[in-house]
This record gives sequence, structure tokens and C-alpha cells, in this order.
Amino acid sequence: MENNEKDQIQKVFSFAEGQMLLIDKPLTWTSFDVVGKIRNSIKPLKIKVGHAGTLDPLATGLLIVCTGKFTKKIDSYQAEDKEYMGTITLGGTTPSYDLETEVDETFPTNHISEQMIYDAAKTFEGDIDQYPPAHSAIKINGERIYEKARRGETVELKTRKVTINSFIIEKIEMPVIHFRVSCSKGTYIRSLAFDFGKVLNSGAHLSSLRRTKSGDYQVENAWNLEELIQKIKVHKEINIEEHQS
Repeated sequence: MENNEKDQIQKVFSFAEGQMLLIDKPLTWTSFDVVGKIRNSIKPLKIKVGHAGTLDPLATGLLIVCTGKFTKKIDSYQAEDKEYMGTITLGGTTPSYDLETEVDETFPTNHISEQMIYDAAKTFEGDIDQYPPAHSAIKINGERIYEKARRGETVELKTRKVTINSFIIEKIEMPVIHFRVSCSKGTYIRSLAFDFGKVLNSGAHLSSLRRTKSGDYQVENAWNLEELIQKIKVHKEINIEEHQS
């Protein structure tokens, strides 16, 4: 490997000092899976690794991962506004509000016009009170509520104040609605989809989701996870080679 390429890789990875990595999270992976994969790839180094802002398994897109000293910055990264694009499917609800669970109830959609859809989206813009999904990672008495939901237990949920900066309908292909949302931290897009269906006197669930932006960071600048792991492997080999020479 050329010295200049070695230098570039060394600049990208400075685990001792810590750094922030932008990852394009793959479909079906949990945010914890991504953190675990990166943590395992840098072994035997014992360095803290954490993420800022959970993405559901069925969502893809920008996940900010911090290592070393940068884990102290997680809260500030997490506090940034987020932007998403995705699809909402009208006519049916699911217990998880997305495709993690099957449709449990169907609703009519024939009465819904395109104008109603555009108007409904506008009603969510601004500060709103939002119930989180029962299938979510929020803890009640130390236990994540999705664990209670999966056991069939009733979960008493409280609303949370969130801000929807913009809710733009990009394309309508009934019953599928393509949208883009900019929102505050803590917003559940699954809940937004569910509530969107109710406003239209129907039902709805989130059928796809991709985080495109977090603060000033964009998914276009994110690492493909497998490519990142390969680069980390090369970085470790360089360190071993230099240590032995």
C-alpha cells in the first residue's frame, strides 16, 4: 500500500482520540447491531462506541455513531432536528404502526381525495402532542414498552411534545403516499403515519422510511457499513505493520 493511501486511512480513523462516523444503516439491522459490528471490528482495542438517535430495524439511512471521547457528544448530536423520506400506506393499521407486524384492521379509502391528503399533512406542522407506538424502546419502570406489548400486556402511554417543521407530500399513488418530513428529536414517524390515517377517517401504517439528514449531516456523505468495516480492517493492519517495523 502506498504511503499516501496509508496516511489517508489513518486520518479517517483516529479511535484513540475518538470520532464521529456517519453510517447508512442497512434494512433490518437495529442501531445496536451497527454499533456492535463496529465495536467488534476495532477489537482488541477497548473503545467506547455509541449511536445518536435510534433508527427502527425497518428504516434505513443516516445513523451517527461515535467512538472514544466523541461518545460524550452523543446528546448534542441526538438533539438535532432530523429529516426523513418514506411511504405511508392507507387502508390498514398494524400493532407496530409499520411492517414489523401484520395488518390487524382495514379501513375504507374511497372517500379520500388528493386534496384531503395535502390538507391532512398541513395539520401536523408545528408543535404537536404525539403518543409513541406501543412497540417502541421507551422504558416504563425500567422495561422497554415493546417487551410488554409483545407479551400482550396493555401499556399506558403518555403524549410527548414534538415539532414537525414540515410534512411534504411528494407523490400520491393510492393507497401509497410518498412524503418527506423535517422534525424535532424524539418524533416517531410511525406514530405520524398512524395519526395521519385517523385524520383522513381511515387507517394507515408506515411502509418504508429512510433518514436523510440529522442536523447538518446528510446520508449522501455516510459510509456503506460493509465498506467501513473493510477500511477499519485495513487501518488495523497498518497499525500492526508499523508496530512490527
